Amino acid sequence: MEYNYTNLTNFLFELAMLKRQKHTGYAVAGVKELDSLADHTARAALIGYILADLEKADADKVAIMLLIHDLPECRLGDHHKVSARYLDTETAERTAFVEQIFSLPDSIQQKWLKLYDEKAQRSTREGIIAQDADWLEAAISAREFLALGYPTQNWIDNARVALETPSAKKMLAEIERQKPEDWWQGLKKMTYTKIKSSLQD
Repeated sequence: MEYNYTNLTNFLFELAMLKRQKHTGYAVAGVKELDSLADHTARAALIGYILADLEKADADKVAIMLLIHDLPECRLGDHHKVSARYLDTETAERTAFVEQIFSLPDSIQQKWLKLYDEKAQRSTREGIIAQDADWLEAAISAREFLALGYPTQNWIDNARVALETPSAKKMLAEIERQKPEDWWQGLKKMTYTKIKSSLQD
């Protein structure tokens, strides 16, 4: 039986919503230029891969968990913790996820649903690491916004309490210690050339 590529293509088009939907949590702190769900997902997956390697866990598995964990928000949007107070987001998101992946090959459906549940429930070592990476990405974004003057320390404080793995705790300590612009210090190449002139005589 030939696979239905029409449904698959619809799924791929739906993924564009990750670029369009904003990561809304920081809006309550007044942040105007919000990152997208795609921005968050990409950095979280990279953090998760590194974190899993540091923790001697399955880095590929963790990265996939993080790449798929926000897919339901293509349909539901991102709900920050204030709105989640009034909504059963966990049930709604899992329901949406099951419907989203229905058009994918059976082998992918089974694998992705298992990985999705492992992260949501933190039922495996990789699920715990993936959630730590998710929180770390929120913390590093909060640190960036904090440097711009927004009151986002609360996200960092929450991550400090929630993180479970030793490597994640060490990473958070560095996130708090360093400035967001530290990474490019010393990398800038000055392109001017001094001109000798009579002014120097």
